[in-house]
Amino acid sequence: MSPLSAFLILATVLVTAFISGIFGLAGGLILMAVLTSLLPLAAAMVMHGTVQMVSNGYRAFRLRGHINWQVFRRYALGSAFAMAILFWLAWRPEKQVVYFLISTIAVFVWIPRSWIRLDARLPGQAEFAGFVAQGLNTLAGVAGPLVQLFFIRTDMTRQAIVATEATTQTLSHLVKIVFWSLPVVTAAGIDGLPPAWLILAAIPLSMTGTTLGGKVLDAMNDVNFKAWMKWLVTAVCAYMLVRALG
Repeated sequence: MSPLSAFLILATVLVTAFISGIFGLAGGLILMAVLTSLLPLAAAMVMHGTVQMVSNGYRAFRLRGHINWQVFRRYALGSAFAMAILFWLAWRPEKQVVYFLISTIAVFVWIPRSWIRLDARLPGQAEFAGFVAQGLNTLAGVAGPLVQLFFIRTDMTRQAIVATEATTQTLSHLVKIVFWSLPVVTAAGIDGLPPAWLILAAIPLSMTGTTLGGKVLDAMNDVNFKAWMKWLVTAVCAYMLVRALG
């Protein structure tokens, strides 16, 4: 890996962790776009999963008093079913498919609330979110915007939304790391994974960005938070669609 590529990855980790610290998502989308441009897909998935697991885990720890554990347990149940199916199928998509899967998320942001009610607190919806989001996260690398749809329309505060989603995504990224690293290690050993020094350097940057983003989150109000969320997700997904068609 060239020094320039390493610098770009580490700089992106810091910036995207800051974005995710504010909105709880979108940062992961941007990071995935950069990593897939600079690394083989499997290595990008493992690198992305490690950084995002640390970032989400640290964010969840900072906001641990706001986590809705009942919603998380129900989400984890749906996630477990998705894990079983994914490891049984053992199918891993190519990059263009990954880009397209990510780009489709923007459609759901603009569905009128009167058409469909997505609310993680409703019976069965947290389980459904866990099943679908775990599948998308594992295959496409990210699922934050999809998970957010089940939280953004609840009456939960912005801190509760970010904290609970961060907890669910910590679990999802852990599964993704295992899913993508197994074939790499089997075929090429640990040399096929991202360099350990790069991951170690990325971790404190991710935590720093998360901390700074959290300070901005505290200064926002719930109305602005939800309005900015919709446009941010749409912009990132539009970019990923361009890459899928390119």
